[in-house]
Amino acid sequence: MFIGKWNKSVILTYVGLMFAVAGIFLAFTTDKITYSYSCLMMAGICDLFDGMVARKCKRTEEEKLFGIELDSLVDVVNFIALPICIFIAMGLTHIWDPFIFALFAICGVARLGYFNIATADSEGPVKYYTGLPVTFSALIFPLIYLLKVPLPKNVFPFVFEGFIVLISVCQILKVKIPKPKGIWYGIFGLLAIVMLVVFLVFL
Repeated sequence: MFIGKWNKSVILTYVGLMFAVAGIFLAFTTDKITYSYSCLMMAGICDLFDGMVARKCKRTEEEKLFGIELDSLVDVVNFIALPICIFIAMGLTHIWDPFIFALFAICGVARLGYFNIATADSEGPVKYYTGLPVTFSALIFPLIYLLKVPLPKNVFPFVFEGFIVLISVCQILKVKIPKPKGIWYGIFGLLAIVMLVVFLVFL
């Protein structure tokens, strides 16, 4: 009756997308930008574990291919569109900001496209990434946002814009970044929880 796959192997991916949509909505309907950042981090947590959950499910070849395509499409919303909405809601609306956001979006999409091609012919799980994964935005940007506390109010926006450019370039740099595995899943998950507490309780 419906197109697409609606089984448990993609549940976390869909949940992460729901958090991203909520983050976009909150970015423009509340002055508490930390709520949107919290949604970004929750989307990141979902992305961190959705692959692990999917691999434990018995899937057909078609379901595996659908999951790969779905993951990249959702990443565009979660870790490119949502951050840009947050940037705008933060007040980054200088005349040059649309060009910075366009750079971020182009590099992110190019990174996702490259990843899909690079892994299409690979056998077994990926051991390292080439370029900074767009999903790392879920933790990097909230950490950079914390610089708002020590930096002067008139300086912080320019520092943040500089980091957006840096992260954009890092996404398309041909450098190898080890893929988190084993204990690192727990470490990243714990760090995300700590960050969520900071953003929801203390900021």
